[in-house]
Amino acid sequence: MASPTRWRKAGGLCAGAGILLVVLGLCSLFVGKYPLTLEGLLAGDDMQVRVFWTLRFTRMLVGVLGGFALGASGFVYQTVFRNPLASPDVIGVSSGASAGAAAGILFCSGTAAVTACSFGGAIAAVFAALALAALDCSGRGSTIVLAGIAVHALAQTVLICLKLTADPERQLASIEYWIMGSLNGISLHSAAVNMALCAVVMAVLFALHRQVILLSAREDEARMLGVPVGKLRLVVLLAATLTVSCVVSLTGLISFIGLLAPHGARLLTRSNRMGTMVLSGLLGGVLLCAADLLARSLAETELPVSIFTSLLGAPFLIWLVVRGRRSL
Repeated sequence: MASPTRWRKAGGLCAGAGILLVVLGLCSLFVGKYPLTLEGLLAGDDMQVRVFWTLRFTRMLVGVLGGFALGASGFVYQTVFRNPLASPDVIGVSSGASAGAAAGILFCSGTAAVTACSFGGAIAAVFAALALAALDCSGRGSTIVLAGIAVHALAQTVLICLKLTADPERQLASIEYWIMGSLNGISLHSAAVNMALCAVVMAVLFALHRQVILLSAREDEARMLGVPVGKLRLVVLLAATLTVSCVVSLTGLISFIGLLAPHGARLLTRSNRMGTMVLSGLLGGVLLCAADLLARSLAETELPVSIFTSLLGAPFLIWLVVRGRRSL
């Protein structure tokens, strides 16, 4: 069992990350091309109230909840596959979701159809990665990463083929904009179903957190403890994949968060427990909200969010690694 000191440390880290996430969320409500003021909102200014509820509030909600979901889902992938490099990006889930969403843009209409196609692509990707990894009987943790690279390449090929068949003036522009990743233009109406479903699935994942931790043990040891490894792994991975597809289908391809947030949380807490899963989600929300703030404030035109998640993520990961080595 974890010592009380370790529990207090994890609680303090979660509290600090939560406070930072709240501050960034509040800042995102008032940062943008159209100026909003607290006085104007309290006075009931029609345009400011409309912008606040239809654009800024939804954007803040997607940034906080979406980042939390990506970070926590990354924790689940890394724990289940027992590999710190396993993430929605590395094992091909995000690429599969991208190809599925592109197919939805081409052949279907409406946000619900795009979400369903994105989920289908993500599910196909994770099953393909699992099937390829199962061909290797050595039990090495790197196998799932290699399988994910292969699935990622295949999904990218499918995506290129879909882009070649797209209408250059309408559908291709939508696919390209979607792939770059952005929180711009997400309305409360279009995001409500995705965010509600994401919250429900995340609640399921947290309810199964003990089972998720058990899956980090060797398969034979987990079976000796009475854990139905196959069925439980399938349920957990489906839930994590659905969570990722709910976010990605709204924001487009957001890289690095699912890899960096859980890895950073483990380095900070030195554990693999419930508090680490919560911290993974909070760090994911911090990264996405910070990247979104930079994307809409550093240039005249809004920049892709993935640029800043990578620029923020790489130095932060280096700092965590250096800090972890010094504390050994």
